[in-house]
Amino acid sequence: MKSKTLFYCTECGNELPKWAGQCPACRAWNTIVERPAETPRKKAASSVRSRGEGAVSGSGRLPKKLGEVETTRELRFATGMNELDRVLGGGAVKGSLVLVGGAPGIGKSTLMLQICDQLCRFATVLYVSGEESERQIKLRAERLQIHGEGLYLLSETNLEDVLEAVHTLKPDILIVDSIQPLYNGDLTAAPGSIGQVKDCTMTLMQLAKGEGVTVFVIGHVNKEGSIAGPKVLEHMVDCVLYFEGEQQMTHRILRSVKNRFGATNEIGVFEMADQGLVEVPNPSELLLSGRPQGPPGACVTCVMEGVRPVLAEVQALLAPTSFNVPRRTSNGFDFNRAMMLLAVLEKRGGLMVGSCDAYINVIGGLNLDEPAADLAMVMALASSFRDKPIPDDLTAIGEVGLTGELRSVGALSQRLSEVCRMGFTKCLIPARGSQSVAVPEGLHLIRVRNIREALAALL
Repeated sequence: MKSKTLFYCTECGNELPKWAGQCPACRAWNTIVERPAETPRKKAASSVRSRGEGAVSGSGRLPKKLGEVETTRELRFATGMNELDRVLGGGAVKGSLVLVGGAPGIGKSTLMLQICDQLCRFATVLYVSGEESERQIKLRAERLQIHGEGLYLLSETNLEDVLEAVHTLKPDILIVDSIQPLYNGDLTAAPGSIGQVKDCTMTLMQLAKGEGVTVFVIGHVNKEGSIAGPKVLEHMVDCVLYFEGEQQMTHRILRSVKNRFGATNEIGVFEMADQGLVEVPNPSELLLSGRPQGPPGACVTCVMEGVRPVLAEVQALLAPTSFNVPRRTSNGFDFNRAMMLLAVLEKRGGLMVGSCDAYINVIGGLNLDEPAADLAMVMALASSFRDKPIPDDLTAIGEVGLTGELRSVGALSQRLSEVCRMGFTKCLIPARGSQSVAVPEGLHLIRVRNIREALAALL
């Protein structure tokens, strides 16, 4: 009997009945390969009793009423890094599955190895690496000055061997670096494919929930910007952390995009030094360091990253062009929103910026995705166009509408407190909704209703 074969895409895992030059799912070329068809597995015994016996499954578990479910407070423990604890919602939760994603070489393995120094003081930690040998990890640990007595190393990619080591050692914390080379021998798919990654992650999730082992999984971001394919892991884990930053720059940002045990959109700021990652408790001071005095086209705003207010500097450069289509680029600021603000500035502010090249940048690698930075961006664009600097002790906070009006933003009191703490004496805010805000001592508020009043007040 001839064995059946299937074709699948090595990029997205899509299965096809025959070979094709291009994958119809992800549109990638020359990624279709052939493999033998998987034999169907035996379904788990799930015999259902008769209705007269209550239709209980073979596991014997019955549905419970909401009021009968016992609630116990999750057991948290500190990881040794306050910035990581902040992003996790106050510390790691016992029995949780945490996914740490980021580009290769950004510092994910360094972060996981550094927290082992603190975790080994009260728990047994098993560090499983599928990309490095035990000797390589030892050399990196010596460079980071990590001397964990309760840290065990294992260089393995077979999932069955990893589970056997876990059942033998019975660690409290398991770190898998990374999930891509890990494979299950029962599957015929190649390591790193969608099927292998999902199966291995599901097994680790059952290990975390069933035996109470806290599992940290590292996942590399592919060229599309997602973790291990089209975000298949984010729906399975309890917490998703993105490690961001440019390799040419020293600071890194750890961002939480999903957390079942805490708030999302929290960030932790680190700086890459010779001895590993160093925590930055005051990110506003880091992002504003080296700021020149009195240049046109720069303005400071305050954005909320989770519950933490962070000051960021936005810069704009407008230059007349002789081409019919001006050049527009944006780095760290949403491009479509920047184009909208340019149109509002020309139509409602009276500045003819349509014939100018526009270059927009956010200092420090931050991505400003909230409307509170609109007013600062408009002021930076107008300052560059008129070649007049904005006062160094002034910040701008507010949302700009299509009619040129300014709208209030949330958490204004926290933003103003951070602005005053960093030494700024003036703040440009919308007039609507700001009358009841507590003003910190030493901070002067400039309330305006639209962008014309804002331009007249400063420029």
